[in-house]
Amino acid sequence: MRAVVGRAHNAVMSEPNESFTDEEYAFLRHVRFGELPPGVRPEDRVELTETDARRDRPEPAGGPEAWALRNSPG
Repeated sequence: MRAVVGRAHNAVMSEPNESFTDEEYAFLRHVRFGELPPGVRPEDRVELTETDARRDRPEPAGGPEAWALRNSPG
């Protein structure tokens, strides 16, 4: 990197001094993500229960005897 008065070149770059207003940030969010869906009303919310098998672990293979063989020392 090229040195600028004893510092690395990219050390001169900094954050801009001016910032966006809340309205400008809201506009930029709208441009990027579009219109948000309406919020779910409290009376429309339901409690979820896990009924399916866990998908983050494979199904166990073999029976207790096979596991004892795999996990035995030596």
